[in-house]
Amino acid sequence: MTYTGEVRVGGPADVHELKDLMITKIAVGPMDNNAYLLRCRATDEQLLIDAANEAHTLLGMIGDDGIASVVTTHRHGDHWQALAEVVAATGARTHAGREDAPGIPVPTDVLVDDGDVIRVGQVELTARHLVGHTPGSIALVYDDPHGHPHVFTGDCLFPGGVGNTHKDPKAFASLIHDVETKIFDALPDETWVYPGHGNDTTLGDERPHLPEWHARGW
Repeated sequence: MTYTGEVRVGGPADVHELKDLMITKIAVGPMDNNAYLLRCRATDEQLLIDAANEAHTLLGMIGDDGIASVVTTHRHGDHWQALAEVVAATGARTHAGREDAPGIPVPTDVLVDDGDVIRVGQVELTARHLVGHTPGSIALVYDDPHGHPHVFTGDCLFPGGVGNTHKDPKAFASLIHDVETKIFDALPDETWVYPGHGNDTTLGDERPHLPEWHARGW
């Protein structure tokens, strides 16, 4: 079946099968968070992005092979409710942005800075530090050597706009600057975007609307 990225809480996961990487997306409640399980096809090593909630659901998706790592995109509580239980069950190493790690009540093993590389098996993900939704939010970019890039944006970029900056003009200016310079300017229109909530999108679908986002200030 063709991957759509359209998932709902209580429903099945959706799997995006790439040549070197399998990406499994699932939604968990109560805030409709997305969690992503990445599996290196060459080694079968797995990495989880955002142990948001419903540890039993996430552990069922992970399966008996476990995970080597879990990356928390930012410090907001809806993105780490299941982190302690998932880490206890799997022994996974934890990664989070350096500035947000103190706000996550599970110890962070690896503090992540802009440009750092996080590996899952033979696959490399490049972290981009995006400031504004939180001080230490990170996105993860997979530059697929066999196709277009893929980027996991947490709550920094969604279909229709950047993440919530709570009507703070300074925070919005920072976030849209970072999203433009580190995501839109660096990656092609074909780049697939996997957000922290809701449906996926592409940079090409969102790029024409950047002036509107600037004008409205959110």
